[in-house]
Amino acid sequence: MVLWHLFWAFCVANILGYGGGPPSIPLIQNEVVNHYGWMTNQEFGEAFAFGNALPSPIATKLGGYIGYQVAGVPGAIAALLGTIAPSAIAMIVLLRFLTLFKTAPQVKAMTQGIRPIVAVLMGLLAYEFFRDAVIGPAGILHTILLAGLSYLFMERIKVHPALVISSSLLYGAVFLS
Repeated sequence: MVLWHLFWAFCVANILGYGGGPPSIPLIQNEVVNHYGWMTNQEFGEAFAFGNALPSPIATKLGGYIGYQVAGVPGAIAALLGTIAPSAIAMIVLLRFLTLFKTAPQVKAMTQGIRPIVAVLMGLLAYEFFRDAVIGPAGILHTILLAGLSYLFMERIKVHPALVISSSLLYGAVFLS
C-alpha cells in the first residue's frame, strides 16, 4: 500500500503543480510532511536544499530520494512514476491542442493569474524553512552568518551561486552535524 501512497502523493502534487518544479514543491512538502508524515519539515528542507545543489528537475530528485527513503528501490520507482506520469500523459493527450490555443488570451491570462499564487506558496515554504532554521540562539547565528555571507559573495563579489551553495553545504556538514 505504501507504494501506491508514494505514487499518489507525487502524482497529485505534480498534477496540481501547474508550471513545473517551483509550484509543485510546496505541494510535495504538504504530502510528504503533513499528510503522510514520511519526513519532518527539517528533513524535507535538507532534502530540498541538497536537491537544489544537483542538476536536473527538483521534483524528480525529491521523488527518487523520498521514495527510496520510504520504501527502497520500489518506492523510488513508484514516486518517480508519480512525478513523471501526469506530465507525460498530459503532453500526449494535449499535444494536439497545444498549437491551437497557445496564443489564446484566456491561456495567457490563466498563466499570469497563477504566478502570484506560486509566489505566495514559495514564500510560505521559505518562511517555514526559515522558522525551522532559527531555533535557538545558535540557529539564528548560523542563519544570519550564512545569509549575510551568501549575499556578500553572490551580490557584491559576484561568486557563482553553485560555489556559494557548495560552500554552504560544506559549512553545514562541518559545523551543523
